[in-house]
Amino acid sequence: MDILLAYYPWIKSFHIISVIAWMAGLLYLPRLFIYHCQAIQSGSSGNTETFKVMEAKLLRIIMNPAMILTWVFGLIMIAAQPNLFEFGWMHVKMTCVILMSALHMVFAKWRRDFLSDQPAYTEKTYRIWNEAPAVLMVIIVIAAIAEPF
Repeated sequence: MDILLAYYPWIKSFHIISVIAWMAGLLYLPRLFIYHCQAIQSGSSGNTETFKVMEAKLLRIIMNPAMILTWVFGLIMIAAQPNLFEFGWMHVKMTCVILMSALHMVFAKWRRDFLSDQPAYTEKTYRIWNEAPAVLMVIIVIAAIAEPF
């Protein structure tokens, strides 16, 4: 554990970098779903194919690796300081991170729905869900930085 503590600032830095990349994807993918819905409604098949490629690459190249690295670096930080679970804020943070991961999986399923140009929901629904990652992020950041309880 001493080696983990020695490298803790580096581990934390890579954790934050991973979180930023993951959040960028979580905020952008539902926006692509909105544009994809609009392209389907307008009958623009060329645009729908472009959105399919963009959505797939965003998920595979940025979001999935960033989520995995966020979890890896976060778990290493917990291994270095297991006493973090003595604080209520850490339980709130971890609950929100688990919800964020579940949301990631929901977005991945929705992306598969778009492959057949048959989105499961309306553009309005995707607009509403576009806000969910931001709400979770606010709670996570406040919990981790302000440590309110």
